[in-house]
Amino acid sequence: MPMNATADSVRAQILAILHAWGMPADMAETTAEVMVETDLMGVDSHGISMVMMYDGMRRDGQLSLDARPQIERDAGAVVLMDGGASLGHYVSFCAMKLAIEKARAFGIGVVAVRNSHHFGAAGYYARLASDAGMIGLVTSAARNLLMVPTRAAEPMLGTNPIAFAAPAATERPFVLDMATTTVAGNKVKVYHLKDKVLPDGWVLDEKGAPVTDPHAGYDRLFNARGGGITPLGGTSDMGSHKGYGLAMMAHILSGTLAGAAFPAIHKPKRKKGQPDDIGHFFLALNPGSVRAPGAFEAQLDEEIAALRATKPVDPAKPVLIPGDPEDQERVRRQREGIPIPDSLAEHVRNVARGCNVPFLLQEAG
Repeated sequence: MPMNATADSVRAQILAILHAWGMPADMAETTAEVMVETDLMGVDSHGISMVMMYDGMRRDGQLSLDARPQIERDAGAVVLMDGGASLGHYVSFCAMKLAIEKARAFGIGVVAVRNSHHFGAAGYYARLASDAGMIGLVTSAARNLLMVPTRAAEPMLGTNPIAFAAPAATERPFVLDMATTTVAGNKVKVYHLKDKVLPDGWVLDEKGAPVTDPHAGYDRLFNARGGGITPLGGTSDMGSHKGYGLAMMAHILSGTLAGAAFPAIHKPKRKKGQPDDIGHFFLALNPGSVRAPGAFEAQLDEEIAALRATKPVDPAKPVLIPGDPEDQERVRRQREGIPIPDSLAEHVRNVARGCNVPFLLQEAG
């Protein structure tokens, strides 16, 4: 039977594994916190389900788990950081915190990161900015070739996420967290783990035909060449060129600006043990530097309230604001636990066994 694990036990499990892998305590605490918060908000593709991929990267020698981020260049409001080829969570946390500090000093702060790896959910870092009273913008490049550009038969880009958060006065912050593909690649992994049929239009083969079998879709994305995930919009008639363009925009900010790798060029040449060299982009903007203190937040309150008052098609389903589903899911999962499919529990058990730590996931309630 699938279990609903307590957030505390998920955190303890991730921490035990990271400690066994040699990650310093403070870096492991931050990494676990990002992963657990991601699971609590319902983004199952970027939380504890990532430990299998991280374990594979570690075994391949790609990760320097004890490496601390370094500032390479500080130009006042703009900074370049080197992630040291560790996992991306800690350097990303540090980068957004630094961007916030810069925004307090200069009105705006930008931190570009290179030589990083997967950093989890982009929305976590955007929320750090809004929690500090800042507008936050986060983008990231990717490691895998998953997105098939409009008119293409093979993948050339990753899911290249964009996250944006803005603080309100009394309303919850506006938080947009989206892949630039129709669906995140790891969402296909979740369907694969749950043996759940893929929605038509998520994954295409090399001839442009839909792939709905979750295992065939997963294999095509992570093991095969040809076909992949559609850009946001799905088809050219429905605007897939917009998703394709947004993905490249995210890469230019995250990868090109930081001097990080373009996966379509880097991945075919990457030798075993060589890092992915993923780039990230973090921007914090102080609204109090543009308007009188509190004016931005007060106006956003009014605008959010107007949207919430919009007449819905179904009265039982009110109009939501980006960020609402995640906030609502977090409340529910704090109470009921984080869903762990049987297949994921077994994978986590195997990773834990492989590094000689106990299986710590516990049923909620």
